[in-house]
Order: sequence, then C-alpha cells, then structure tokens
Amino acid sequence: MVLIPEDRERQELLSLAKKAAKEGGEIHRRYYHQDIPVQTKGVSFDLVSVVDTESEKCILDIIQKHYPAHNLLSEERGIIQKGSELTWVIDPLDGTTNFIFGIPLFCSSVALVYGNQTVVGAVYDAVHDEMFSAVAGQGAWLNDQRISVSSVGLLEESMMITGFFYDRSEAMIKNLESMKHFFEASVRGIRRFGSAALDLCYVASGRATGFWEFRLNPWDFAAGALIVQEAGGTVSNLRGENIDPTKQSYIVASNGRIHPEVLSILQMVEK
Repeated sequence: MVLIPEDRERQELLSLAKKAAKEGGEIHRRYYHQDIPVQTKGVSFDLVSVVDTESEKCILDIIQKHYPAHNLLSEERGIIQKGSELTWVIDPLDGTTNFIFGIPLFCSSVALVYGNQTVVGAVYDAVHDEMFSAVAGQGAWLNDQRISVSSVGLLEESMMITGFFYDRSEAMIKNLESMKHFFEASVRGIRRFGSAALDLCYVASGRATGFWEFRLNPWDFAAGALIVQEAGGTVSNLRGENIDPTKQSYIVASNGRIHPEVLSILQMVEK
C-alpha cells in the first residue's frame, strides 16, 4: 500500500511538478506567435496543436523518468494506469485557443493526486513567467511570494471569472443565465479569460474573488483547485461538496467569504 507522501517528500514532488510545468511552458514560448497546424477534437470548437502534444510528451517524460510506477492522466492521452494510488494529472496547454490566436493567457498545469486528494500542484504561465504552486497543508505561492485570496466580503465588490464549455447548447444557455444573475446582483465585473487553470490561480492570488465553470475536466482544475484552497479559499461543486480531482465536475471557487452567495445564484439557475 502506498501511503500519502509526508511533508518532505511533498516538497520533492512539488519541485518535480514545477520542473515539468516549466519545461512544458518553454515549449509554449518556443512556438508562440508561430504559424502552426491545428486540428479539432470532439467538437469543432475544441482545438489541439503540435504544442499540446509536444508539451505533453515533455511533461510525461519528466514524470515517468522519476516515478515510472505512478498513474498518469493527461488531456491528450487520457489515463495510463500503473496500478498506483498516486496519479499525475496534466494539462500540457490550458488555453489552446488563446495560444493559437496570440492571446497571452495560457499555461501548463501539473498536479499529483492521492485517492481523491491533490497533494501538490503547479501552474506555469510562460509568457509572464509566473509559477503558481501549492503543497497540501503548506500554503500557496506565486514564484517566491506566498499568496492569499481576496479579503472582499461583499458580492457587489467582487470580480468574478467564468468559462464556457465547448457545448454551446444547454450549457452555454445556463452559463449566460448565470452571468445575468450575477450582474443583477451588482458584481463589480465578470471576466472570461479562456484558461480555467489560470482562472483558479487568479482567485488564489486575489486578482479575482470567485470563479465558476460548468463541466471542467480534472486536468483543467486539479492543480488550480489546490492552489486556491492553500491560499485560503474554497472550492466545491455546485452543491457545495468537495470535488474529486480525478473526475469531471462543475467547479465553484471563491475567497470563501462570498461562496454561499455564489452557490445560491448558480443553484437558482440550475433549478
């Protein structure tokens, strides 16, 4: 039986997660603003490029070199089972559409999950050289500075972030309805940046007060959710329950103080 890593080992695992995320980000930097071939997967709005696949290979190679017995779950290759209780959850390029259009909001995301608990997480924005990271029970960081969520306590003083799933039917309608209700509640603003991992890190660092998105995949939120929690925030599903970082979920994240109000608005739309 594999035991959850102790504090010292968690730091070693975080170092590896940060190294993998950063080297994946170096591939982003190399290809950024270049004309690269793009394909679609699933639905016509979901894009994948050579940058996704090369970055993923780089990250997987680094992890497998050090921990060949650990499971791997990544966006492009899916689950690679090794029979371990530890699973690396990887998004090699979160914000592919932004990347392709030259919008500088994208990142690599690497997390290690034990059972249904994320142990370490690293999210690297190569354009701005920002490494967001966290270790369970040890706090959250942006580069060398400790970060914490916003102290805002009122919804009308809050900056919210949302994202749109590729389903442009019912899911899009519900999300637009949610935005309407937030504006009616007089939130200060709503932004849509196109990278859920960065959105969560922006909540963790106090740049935004809350975030919600319908139907996120594990690689979109596993690292970012831990970073929010370790920065003092709250992450839950729509019912206010803890999330499983290995399963698709509705994600609601906030500084904690506005969480009940955010859930109330979102639940009203879902009725």
